[in-house]
Amino acid sequence: MFFRTPLAVSRRVWSSAGSTALRPMPRNCLTFGGKQRYGMATVVPPVTQDATGSKGPTAMVFLNMGGPSTTNEVEDFLGRLFADGDLIPLGRFQSYLGPLIARRRTPKIQKQYAEIGGGSPIRKWSEYQCEEMCKLLDKMSPETAPHKPYVAFRYAAPLTETMYHQLLADGFGNGKGGRAVAFTQYPQYSCSTTGSSLNELWKWRTRLEGKRGNGEAEPAGAIEWSVIDRWPTHSGLVEAFAQNIEAQLKTYPEDKRDKVVLLFSAHSLPMDVVNRGDPYPAEVAATVHAVMQRLNFSNPWRLCWQSQVGPKAWLGAQTQDTVMEYVKRGQSDLILVPIAFTSDHIETLYELDLEVMHEANSPGVKRAESLNGNPVFIQALADIAHAHLKKGEPCSAQMTLRCQGCKSERCLESKKFFAGKQHGSLVM
Repeated sequence: MFFRTPLAVSRRVWSSAGSTALRPMPRNCLTFGGKQRYGMATVVPPVTQDATGSKGPTAMVFLNMGGPSTTNEVEDFLGRLFADGDLIPLGRFQSYLGPLIARRRTPKIQKQYAEIGGGSPIRKWSEYQCEEMCKLLDKMSPETAPHKPYVAFRYAAPLTETMYHQLLADGFGNGKGGRAVAFTQYPQYSCSTTGSSLNELWKWRTRLEGKRGNGEAEPAGAIEWSVIDRWPTHSGLVEAFAQNIEAQLKTYPEDKRDKVVLLFSAHSLPMDVVNRGDPYPAEVAATVHAVMQRLNFSNPWRLCWQSQVGPKAWLGAQTQDTVMEYVKRGQSDLILVPIAFTSDHIETLYELDLEVMHEANSPGVKRAESLNGNPVFIQALADIAHAHLKKGEPCSAQMTLRCQGCKSERCLESKKFFAGKQHGSLVM
């Protein structure tokens, strides 16, 4: 996550040498009911704010890191990524080092995207998931309907800035008011992912609708924002993961099935971020435990961490090392479960499928399907959003707490804004 980047696919990716071995073709990750979906989300029509007997329309904005849809977008994607001090802090040389690293990494990362079909599927999946969730919400919560789907990526199109301009063009804000929900697609919160996305959203809200430089008050009729900031143990999320694991377990002989080791894999985090107090490791562990509880602890399992990069100490054990060690010991029936991702992207399709599994060279090492278009998962998204709309809170109380070692003024001001009057006093 935190460096959920196409360059952060393994320690070997940072080396100058790349493997030329034949790799299996990646699975087609954009298939729904036998049909392939290549188009973007439908255009959102302009809306009219009407407070008479209705709280709608409501903009539902999915937040995620994003990824380049084509290899030509890779350098811009990397450039934005390395410019983000919340994700990759490079200090006072960020503006110089960021573009330099992006240019040097681009050719290698373009090759990796070429191997998984020429680009990331994360935009198509995000738009599909958001559209389908909004259809369910229109039926579940007619008082806040219509629900309008939007996607805001941190480093790739559609960028947060673009999304915000689209909201204004569609009739939200600009004196017209209206409600929007920022729905993080990272189930487990980290300052490096959800925190960074919310900081970016706050920045553009302030620039386009906030206080002016002359100290004027907040303008009337601005968009009313609320945040779904984490959902690591939601029953629908847990059920979707569990069903995908059960489906993969059925591919093993029945007499071996209960001996298959489940390896839950999440993006790692530098230990200095962990020690600062970032809640991500604890929330990932909570998801894993909830899934195993749903499976009645049917199999042995471990939580491991992928995508360590650079010389710093990172949270371990690493997924690739774990798989190789177990295979070496003779335990070659393993299922990899991407527990912190809501759709396929380069870290599942390249790192897990084409690096970890390829290097293991064992037919017993498999991967559970990603959530993607899973109807159980999409229903879970709708349930989470419905509960949030019904509750009427600006964010969770948990979001108001900064990490114990946080020194970021940007983080402080962003949290104060999203917490609003209801929770603002809790932000410290």
